[in-house]
Amino acid sequence: MTRTVELAEQFRDEIVALRRALHQVPEYDLELPKTQQLILDALAGLPLEITLGKELSSVTAVLRGGGGPGPVVLLRGDMDALPVTERVDVPYVSQHPGMMHACGHDLHVAGLVGAAKILSAMRAELAGDVVFMFQPGEETTGGAPIMIREGVLDAAGRRADAAYGLHVGSASQPLGMWSSKPGSFMAAADQLSVRVVGAGTHGSTPYRGKDPIPVLCEIVTALQTMITRQFDVFDPVVLTVGRIAGGTKENIIPDDAFFDATVRTFSEEARAKVQQASIQLVEAMAGAHGLVAKAEYRIGYPVTVNNVEEYQFARDVIVDVFGPDRFRERANPRCGAEDMSYVLNEVPGVYLNLSACRSADPDAAADNHSPLADFDDSVLPDGAALLAELAVRRLAR
Repeated sequence: MTRTVELAEQFRDEIVALRRALHQVPEYDLELPKTQQLILDALAGLPLEITLGKELSSVTAVLRGGGGPGPVVLLRGDMDALPVTERVDVPYVSQHPGMMHACGHDLHVAGLVGAAKILSAMRAELAGDVVFMFQPGEETTGGAPIMIREGVLDAAGRRADAAYGLHVGSASQPLGMWSSKPGSFMAAADQLSVRVVGAGTHGSTPYRGKDPIPVLCEIVTALQTMITRQFDVFDPVVLTVGRIAGGTKENIIPDDAFFDATVRTFSEEARAKVQQASIQLVEAMAGAHGLVAKAEYRIGYPVTVNNVEEYQFARDVIVDVFGPDRFRERANPRCGAEDMSYVLNEVPGVYLNLSACRSADPDAAADNHSPLADFDDSVLPDGAALLAELAVRRLAR
């Protein structure tokens, strides 16, 4: 058993209690005052240099290693919750109506605090410095680029040499299973918004107006055909229309109709191509019907790319500390998106998944973002230990 695992077990009760306290006060987006204060209280007394965010409720903590200046490792945990009404029957259920830690970020925060406690106890052994990045806004506007702009990557006085983060899941994998893959690991997530402008009239005389609804429907279908015919199946693109609206009554043809779509890609080439091709298709199809379409393509989170060397290092650490049966290499990327991608665009590193699935049947369990998502916090010591172990070994490398 490694020193990090031993210390993680010593801190188990503290970090589980912190997770459950965080779970009761979920907060949304960039301003998370209660979450921030719980983090500060949990870090109190540790030998850390702490800086608070200016544009958001972030916490950046720097631990100076006992060996003097050396490499810098950054460990990241996101803090924010979701606008979901919790339906999990636990004693520490959310006390904020309509808000829930449905994506496990309360475990991320508690695990990162655990890593800070472990590494503080091992400070004399560290061959460099560690930056702990507590980040709001992953689910919304992207807190990572704001923290980068405010200097988190250089918080130790020099640029981080490597960055690591983990995400827990409530389904799909057995409890305690680690997983990841080299290269593209999670998708870029962009948004396509379309407004088709016609001319309203009575529903009984459509020829007297310009009906935007059938044109909008044709565009939705044509976009799916575009994906299958213009893009390489081995460089996938997913385009999903999640919202569509138009009209007020069955016998009134409206002036316009709308839809919003999410677009997921795994390479910058496919991302650039789908942006151009989708706007061109939307405008041309509306024009063919004598209508006008106004399309807006909004760039979101980039592809999350795991550095191959750092991935191999992290995989080897997991296998060494927890055993080969606790790690699975994913065959394919995940279609979810992550603003850890901004960090990994600047610093080589790796993003890992850890299953916190409470169910004996992971395939049937409620997944992240569900009001029934149920995370088993017994994995917290393992998460804290791994983050700490990655830092110790990477600084010594």
